[in-house]
Amino acid sequence: MKIFTTILVVIALALIIFNITLLDFDHLFEGNSMVALIGIAASFCAVFILLIFRMSKMIEEKTRNN
Repeated sequence: MKIFTTILVVIALALIIFNITLLDFDHLFEGNSMVALIGIAASFCAVFILLIFRMSKMIEEKTRNN
């Protein structure tokens, strides 16, 4: 499970980088730039959810051992 979440985090970070390249800083809230901003926000949410999931699994593992 740890490898799977790591792969998903890397994919989400790659999507953030890709969407940053699509931004047009002159017209940030128009056209493809708006789509890129939404993609960046969604990717950040995915990273945070995956990190929370990984932490919960670590806590669950520690409580089972005690």
